[in-house]
Amino acid sequence: MSERIRIAAVEELPTGRGVRVEVSGHRIAMFRIDDSVYAIGDRCSHAEASLAEGELFDREIECPRHGATFDITSGNAETLPATKPVASYEVEISDGVVYLTLDPIAEETS
Repeated sequence: MSERIRIAAVEELPTGRGVRVEVSGHRIAMFRIDDSVYAIGDRCSHAEASLAEGELFDREIECPRHGATFDITSGNAETLPATKPVASYEVEISDGVVYLTLDPIAEETS
């Protein structure tokens, strides 16, 4: 069952760099550009590095490990060595607050 989850006030997110959040089993890289906020999966599809730790160029994030870039609006891989997209999440901003609607991921048990 999907949950609408409050992430933060827009003003709490830094502009021009990523922030990693973990919520409902998802590891998400969030990016604020002016008053817009974008959310994609935080693990690079090539080497699982944190995309939130990468360098942001306009609307592309560069993986800090091997330099692959991803479109923060869609999660699409833009350059090699990544060839697969990462998840993209719909962001809702209401009264200056950022929300994501997510399906919880069950935790693995060993």
